Amino acid sequence: MRLRGMIVTAMADYEELTVTLPDGYKAYGRYWSDLSPRGAVLYQHGIQSHCDWYESSAAWLADAGYAVLQVDRRGCGRNPQERGHADSADQLIADALVARDELQRRSGHSAYHAVGVSWGGKLVVRSYIANPTGVRSLTLVTPGLFPLVGVSKSEMAEIGMAMIYEPQQRFDIPLDDAEYFTADPRWQAFINDDALTLHQCSAGFYLASRRMDKPIAKLGQCEPVAVHLFLAGEERIIDNEKTATFIDDLNWPDTKTTTYDSSRHSLEFEGDPTVYYRDLVAFVDRAQAALPADSRFTTSKTRSDPPS
Repeated sequence: MRLRGMIVTAMADYEELTVTLPDGYKAYGRYWSDLSPRGAVLYQHGIQSHCDWYESSAAWLADAGYAVLQVDRRGCGRNPQERGHADSADQLIADALVARDELQRRSGHSAYHAVGVSWGGKLVVRSYIANPTGVRSLTLVTPGLFPLVGVSKSEMAEIGMAMIYEPQQRFDIPLDDAEYFTADPRWQAFINDDALTLHQCSAGFYLASRRMDKPIAKLGQCEPVAVHLFLAGEERIIDNEKTATFIDDLNWPDTKTTTYDSSRHSLEFEGDPTVYYRDLVAFVDRAQAALPADSRFTTSKTRSDPPS
């Protein structure tokens, strides 16, 4: 084990890489793996965050034998080009599918497990609806499917007007209070001092994110996979009740909800996070064990289909 800042992480380490997105955008990524991973995980971060925030949980998954790919979303983290911007929902989904291709190519596994935190949970669900190829489980960590916090109606009107004249005009993300994410003063300081945290998104991104919302209801029409929903008992950003009801109403054969009663939105930054890490790894282990033997490994390179 090694100490990273305030957390104990596993021994795994990562390779920094560049993922070329469909329009040529060069996105920063991290790939965690040994030479013979037993499975693969695609890890999506939230609206403000980036790879660093979830380094410890990624390391735990890697230490358990999984190849893990994290990619900073275009305009986030270590991606300075067009900060906070996306052209459309289809572009964001296509980016996620390219990341999938990169994970499959590097790991040699066609089947993989999708993990999404906060807004990244919405991206994971929407990408699965668009193209479920290879996905064997969905891990949704305080997912932004039904937010409690958002831009006001007047700001949304300004965003709509900006889409006509200046789609890259930036607007504040209404989450610039670290207490939304954690009650721990040390982690609040980490968030406040993080130079890579995103504080504004463009009108284009807000509209793209908004257009991802309605199709979320189609998840129940997709092929069922194992789902684990992780919730924070002291949540201030998302609506836990609506989120849990949405997952329950799927009526899929393998769904589970775990709530950490004393935690706020970022489980990675609350209490003893190793409890959460063990639960996360245990779920992915169970989903991996359920895979047919002949679907666990492939040497063929797969290509993404265009999002629907």
